[in-house]
Amino acid sequence: MTEQSEQALSFGPAAERYDDNRPSYPPAAVTWALGTPARRVVDLGAGTGIMTRVLLALGHQVVPVEPDAGMRERLAEVTSDTEPVDGSAERIPLPDGSVDAVVAGQSYHWFDREPAHAEIARVLRPGGVFAPIWNIRDEAVPWVARLTKIVDDPRDRRGHHEGVLENPDFGPEFGTVTSKGFRHEVPMTADRLVRLVATRSYYLIATPERQAAVDAQVRELAAELPEIFPLPYVTMIYKATRR
Repeated sequence: MTEQSEQALSFGPAAERYDDNRPSYPPAAVTWALGTPARRVVDLGAGTGIMTRVLLALGHQVVPVEPDAGMRERLAEVTSDTEPVDGSAERIPLPDGSVDAVVAGQSYHWFDREPAHAEIARVLRPGGVFAPIWNIRDEAVPWVARLTKIVDDPRDRRGHHEGVLENPDFGPEFGTVTSKGFRHEVPMTADRLVRLVATRSYYLIATPERQAAVDAQVRELAAELPEIFPLPYVTMIYKATRR
């Protein structure tokens, strides 16, 4: 297994921690991309169902597609009214033109983009929407910028994504890509911040010594903050329409 593959499939053993600590997505961002009528939506790279639950709450019919068995198991345990299926961006187990939208929450940077774009276009009906989305820590806040310096490893090329797509293009079967940012906050404590950092792919495959060093630095940073403090995010969402 390559390091990239190891990172991409590192989340399963930590699925419960991931589900409990990763932030959700602002419903307004999803509504901006999909509109208000109920749609049949693929949640691609669905993980433990964080995005799936937002989509369900907005009234959509959701097909979660996820390659990691541990993540699918957690999704099925905690998310009602849906059943995750085994698949990936490059292999979506659905018929041609069978869905109205495909959403990728915190997962598009793992895709092999050229075959993924073709596969997403295949399952979308004409006029359907593809919308990747990321929660990005707001590093305009000084302590958040310091957190990034602690937790980001320069070798973590795929596991960390800044949520900004330069000159985004989803391939010849999609129209112009547009984007919008949405601000939100998540209440945090020192313990929860440590648990959140421990859901990152590079952390999950790091040595125990490296993990312990990161934990200690995160706790030292959190000690300077109130007992309960907001962690600010900018949610970036992109969308394009299937031709």
